[in-house]
Amino acid sequence: MSAVNTLTTAMIFAAGRGERMRPMTDSCPKPLLKVGGKALIVWQIERLAAAGFEVIVINHAWLGRMLQSNLGNGSRWGVEIRYSHEMHALETAGGIAKALPLLETQGEPAIFLAVSGDVFCDFDYASLRTRVPSMALASEPAMHLVMVPNPPFHTLGDFALEPNGTLSLDGSARFTFGNIGLYDTRMFRDLAPATRRALTPYYQATIKARRATGELFEGRWENVGTVAQLEALDRALRGK
Repeated sequence: MSAVNTLTTAMIFAAGRGERMRPMTDSCPKPLLKVGGKALIVWQIERLAAAGFEVIVINHAWLGRMLQSNLGNGSRWGVEIRYSHEMHALETAGGIAKALPLLETQGEPAIFLAVSGDVFCDFDYASLRTRVPSMALASEPAMHLVMVPNPPFHTLGDFALEPNGTLSLDGSARFTFGNIGLYDTRMFRDLAPATRRALTPYYQATIKARRATGELFEGRWENVGTVAQLEALDRALRGK
């Protein structure tokens, strides 16, 4: 069975504890930390809404009720927000597996976009729709990852991007995964909903099987992982 050939649903990963942001994250979930007068996750929601996404699934664990009370049902942005509560953070793949009923319509497999709640970028999410038809028609689930130039904290990169757009585990033109990816829900159906698992094994297996493509984005992209990075981004957005 092929996946649904549309891209109207996105998932924002927001279940992390934000250890490197403590003590700020002791009383506030990391995605609600503000830069430029808005929560990090709100910047993401606004960009997704502007790109035409209709449903946004947000997984949460630590202080998740604060996320729900602050963001509500998404109507203020013209989207529907669905929440996937995790008793303990299940990491990325585990979070997707638990959220499958929210990502699919009547159990039909679907292609969806997943992004991190702590990434700030100018990437045009709508541009990914051209990638969906080939992924939806594939007999085996594939993925498409947005890569970025290697930042100072990750100089060796993650994967190599070949000239034809295929990702490989080895190669000289290595870039960093920008935490923006298209996935097929079929990929996660064998993972039990309460299983804690990262996406790394899925990346490696799919890339090894030559079923992963990528593109390089060289625009503004920030992975906000520390207090210093948060403060620097806030200053930049405020023009200080």
